[in-house]
Amino acid sequence: MGDTEATQAPDGPVPPNPDQWLLLIYRIPSEPSRLRAAVWRRLKSLGAVYVQNSVAALPSGDGAERALRRLRREILEMEGTAVLMSCSALVGGQDVLALFQGARDSEYEEILDKCQDFHAGLEKEYVAHHFTYGELEENEVELVKLNNWYGKVLARDVFGASTRSTAHEALEACAQALEAYAARVYLEEGDGA
Repeated sequence: MGDTEATQAPDGPVPPNPDQWLLLIYRIPSEPSRLRAAVWRRLKSLGAVYVQNSVAALPSGDGAERALRRLRREILEMEGTAVLMSCSALVGGQDVLALFQGARDSEYEEILDKCQDFHAGLEKEYVAHHFTYGELEENEVELVKLNNWYGKVLARDVFGASTRSTAHEALEACAQALEAYAARVYLEEGDGA
């Protein structure tokens, strides 16, 4: 590990430096295509952004470096080539940061869309007078999925994307709406005793 690793502060890890990046430059055989898709999915799950074809960037940090080292090893096992570099941008660093922040904002926007779908789903339950424990459980499962998804995006959002708080507030509103729906289910179905 180099000078770019996050150090431990008294109240937790120091956030990554927006000028320090890890670059994975790779090439994978064109067939089978599932190998390319697997690498793309892994990079996406890490929160990496593509600065060019087959050049992915992540903010420098211990966890990111470990993950990219593992992925590099897997690419080599696929008979591909891969180089992992630690670098700082001399010029254009804000462009890479903007790509990264834009990717996080897009993920939060997807969550916001799903929150709207969640509210629409609850509204349909009200309109159809579906106040059952089964419907409540289905909606609880959906909210857990949304919160888990948010947690994954939040873990990747090391610089605090602009839509983070909006997504958090939307999830809070979903939880409140579910509580109101649950109260109605308990009223309609009884307490189950």
